[in-house]
Amino acid sequence: MAFGKEDVMEALRGVMDPELHRDVVSLGAVRRAAACDGAVSVVLAPTSRDRVVGEMLKKDVERAIRAAAERRGERLTQVSVEVEGPQGGSAGSGNAGGTTAPRGKDVAGTPQESASGVPGVKRIVAVGAGKGGVGKSTISVNLAVALARQGLSVGLMDGDIYGPSAPTLLGLDEFETHTIGNMLQPFAVHGIKAMTIGKLVDAEKPLIWRGPMAHGAFKQLVQQTQWGELDYLIIDLPPGTGDVSLTMAQLLRLTGAVIVCTPQKVAQDDCVRAANMFKQLGVDVLGVVENMSYFVGDDGKEYDLFGRGGAEQMAQRLGLPFLGGVPISLNLRKNSDSGEPTANFDGHASNRMLKDALERVAANVEAQCALMDMRTGGARPTLTIG
Repeated sequence: MAFGKEDVMEALRGVMDPELHRDVVSLGAVRRAAACDGAVSVVLAPTSRDRVVGEMLKKDVERAIRAAAERRGERLTQVSVEVEGPQGGSAGSGNAGGTTAPRGKDVAGTPQESASGVPGVKRIVAVGAGKGGVGKSTISVNLAVALARQGLSVGLMDGDIYGPSAPTLLGLDEFETHTIGNMLQPFAVHGIKAMTIGKLVDAEKPLIWRGPMAHGAFKQLVQQTQWGELDYLIIDLPPGTGDVSLTMAQLLRLTGAVIVCTPQKVAQDDCVRAANMFKQLGVDVLGVVENMSYFVGDDGKEYDLFGRGGAEQMAQRLGLPFLGGVPISLNLRKNSDSGEPTANFDGHASNRMLKDALERVAANVEAQCALMDMRTGGARPTLTIG
């Protein structure tokens, strides 16, 4: 097993506070801890007014974590240790790049509190997959639109920094980006609010960015977009288990994550990795969507082109809810290319199967979010990843 949160907490049980002479775990000084892919982050509550004592404690924590990893034969790429201020703000970091979830005051100076970490947003749902090409962005867009059609206030953030799809899927080509003060104004389209890096950069320019640049772009999209009051913010993640997913866990308190998978085993293998990534980050997986589940021909017959049910079996094996299957549809392809997702929900007979499938997925996601709220009482874990 990879060096994880449990290993971090075990290491911290051996770190004594210089003044109180008790370990930081029994003191309740560990506010957040996370470990994923060789990166570890710890956020501590302040135990002393003496800055020197605080710096000593941070160094002791980092040394203990690195020593524990070395005993396991693992080399950590980054260890971030922060001490939060009284209002949750960072009082300094032992490693550059650590950030806490936004709290305190907004740009206007008004106190803001939110279970999600974003002012005015009740629930945040990430949509991810371990690989590209499974239709994750298509599911994200249609999930947002389906929830909005139920009378909910919904935002969509295109977090696929390297390959944003929202401009095409939402038909944003003719829209101009606007700001008020230093806040981006989301695009109001198809009954939702949307923001994407694709409208902030040259549409044909490749984004050849290292991790810190992707981190900064994601952070700007989250924190500098004027989302207003939202029932749901859907975040479309890039493929894989890299920098952007870590940044998301660092900045936000997610209600949970949805994993999109196609039926083939080659897709399932990568989605299992995505599920384990969310688990390591302390993010609950709401369930699995099987995209491209089957195809309905002109003859009305259903064809299982990729082995229908594979993603459902994977979900059962992992003990995760199955949120539904979405068929391959000529209408879905056409409406996605033309930027008209609302057309996927019209009542035409040829569209009925697609409409029903998308609405079923949205209903199941909403039900899982409600269950999560009941289990957690609305409280969300906040992680800081270095």
